[in-house]
Amino acid sequence: MTSVLTDRTYRRLFSAQVIALLGTGLLTVALSLLAFEVAPERAGAVLATALTLKMVAYVAVAPMITAVTGRWSPRAVMMGADAVRAAVALALPWVDQVWHVYVLIVVLQSASATFTPTFQAVIPVVLPDERQYTRGLSLSRLAYDLEAVASPVVAAGLLLVMSYHWLFVGTALGFVLSAVFVLRSGLSVQGAAPLSSFRSRATAGVSIFRQRRSLRTLFLLDIAAACAVATVLVNTVVVVREDLSRGSPSVAVALAVFGAGSMAVALATPRILERRQDLSFMITGGGLCAGLLIVAIPAVGDRGSWSVLLVVWCALGAASSMVLTPSGRVVNAAVTSGERPAAFAAHFSLSHACYLAAYPVAGWVGSLTSVAVATGVLGAAAVAATGAAMATRPR
Repeated sequence: MTSVLTDRTYRRLFSAQVIALLGTGLLTVALSLLAFEVAPERAGAVLATALTLKMVAYVAVAPMITAVTGRWSPRAVMMGADAVRAAVALALPWVDQVWHVYVLIVVLQSASATFTPTFQAVIPVVLPDERQYTRGLSLSRLAYDLEAVASPVVAAGLLLVMSYHWLFVGTALGFVLSAVFVLRSGLSVQGAAPLSSFRSRATAGVSIFRQRRSLRTLFLLDIAAACAVATVLVNTVVVVREDLSRGSPSVAVALAVFGAGSMAVALATPRILERRQDLSFMITGGGLCAGLLIVAIPAVGDRGSWSVLLVVWCALGAASSMVLTPSGRVVNAAVTSGERPAAFAAHFSLSHACYLAAYPVAGWVGSLTSVAVATGVLGAAAVAATGAAMATRPR
């Protein structure tokens, strides 16, 4: 799979993505510590609001930014986004008001909502061969999974020798290095001059998703994957610490097992998709997400088993990756080259809208009732979404 890294342009763009992801991971740790310093009595609420604003920015900003930057060079767009993120990261240590945090987070995540869809849209241009493109998608998925594991470890090591304020400097350096790799990538793709109004360009991607059966199927499967991911990310700490009465290291182990399942599928996806159709493979993943969430209901109660939880969490990681890893192939196959930037921006926005809905269900329903009930609700939603995807899938 690493043969795709022999392509100079992709290798440097991928390096930019990895470094930016590491910087984002460091920022997440530093932000939680900053929230405690700014408002120690309500740090949890501040952090939760900041993360919610992140998702809102992802959902609302990506299509509008794409409409504005459509005629610009993708390389310039990505470098500009990195410059904004670096500036915000350097500004965060100086804030002393909660609303300052919120404003800077919106700016930062708006820049991220600019960088990621632009990166996703240029990869099929850089890797026009379908097999190489699939490998590129798998590597990108691995980068996201490894970031979730590596960033907290790197942050913990740095905090042993420095103040958390320096994590913001590390984040800024990551974004600067990302911009350097983008600059040196040699990417020569040019933007196209827009032929319609801003409103039409801003809604073009969503219109494309509404019109194409394969993209409607993809959106429904994104719902199923979001239900699985939200269950794990939101409620693992509750299940492990309260229901199973295990220590903090067990939380990290459970999340790592989920990530391991996801990475295993990401590594296997290129070979699997040589024999199976994309949507068939993804629908299987959506069905597994739904079924595993139902199976997980007894595993997340106070009578649950640690070993069973690990098996289910690993399987959920694998099932969600079956949906998420090939998604770029489905988008790319459904659109023309001119539609590609708007379509990838719309997918970025719509997929994060799924998480914006799933996270509160996992957290609030779990808090008001129990984690088992929240898991059942999300499992039912995943069943419905996967069933609708099967009915919507192009014949």
